Amino acid sequence: MRKLTATVLDSTDAQALARFYRDLLDWELRADEPGWATVRPADGTAGLSFQTDPDHVPPTWPGVAGRQRMMLHLDIEVDDLAAEGRRAVELGATLADHQPQDDVRVYLDPAGHPFCLWVRA
Repeated sequence: MRKLTATVLDSTDAQALARFYRDLLDWELRADEPGWATVRPADGTAGLSFQTDPDHVPPTWPGVAGRQRMMLHLDIEVDDLAAEGRRAVELGATLADHQPQDDVRVYLDPAGHPFCLWVRA
């Protein structure tokens, strides 16, 4: 059997980043221990985990030669791009300066990881 259970993001504070995504996605905190936390949807399918790394370096968006580059990003479908964008900022996200598409908004989570909010056309 093979089953993807989570994508893991590093942060200097795993618990803080887990709380951000728990609130952003309306998911449940499933694991919360020193240096590690996991959030999942109520149905228990694949979620996100967070690992404390005191040397975490936030990626740059867009990428810059010689600096830590983004290795992945999360795409989050929403119904209302403007409202969910405001909510993301209230929770601690930052709207990225570079926005490559009109129907997608790129944000940086509190640890600097880019994520996209988008609306299905």
